[in-house]
Amino acid sequence: MKNKFSKSWIASKQPRKQRKFLANAPLHMRKKFVSVSLSEDLRKKQETRNVPVKKGDTVRILRGKFSKKQGKVLEVKLKTSKITVEGIQTKKQDGSKVNVRLQPSNLRIIELNLGDKKRFKGKVKSEKVEEKSKEKPNIPKSTSEVNDLKVTSKENTKK
Repeated sequence: MKNKFSKSWIASKQPRKQRKFLANAPLHMRKKFVSVSLSEDLRKKQETRNVPVKKGDTVRILRGKFSKKQGKVLEVKLKTSKITVEGIQTKKQDGSKVNVRLQPSNLRIIELNLGDKKRFKGKVKSEKVEEKSKEKPNIPKSTSEVNDLKVTSKENTKK
């Protein structure tokens, strides 16, 4: 692994190569490193197991000092693969409070921020789309039905 970064690199048992891959990955690939698992009801609705977390999502903390607490995501740092959650703070030595940065593997998304239209790029299952797919289009079966449709469409245009 002499190159700084290679897309074709598949895997290695050596931790140093794994660390190098994560450290030198470009930003468009780092987005996948901040993927967070979805809650059970969201998994059924979205038909996927995990999603890259975005600002505004509501998450629950599963591990560590703040486990079982939840809050909205304030920021996502792709460079360090860390997530800041609203209300999760520690006290510094001088008495001031500072936000705690969490690893995405210790979180679970409870509620998605669906304000971003690019998030699923057409993968989101909405009720309207499902209803339209259930309706069958009215396709004429014989030539006489086609002629009838032409006649009615001409009459509509004359009015």
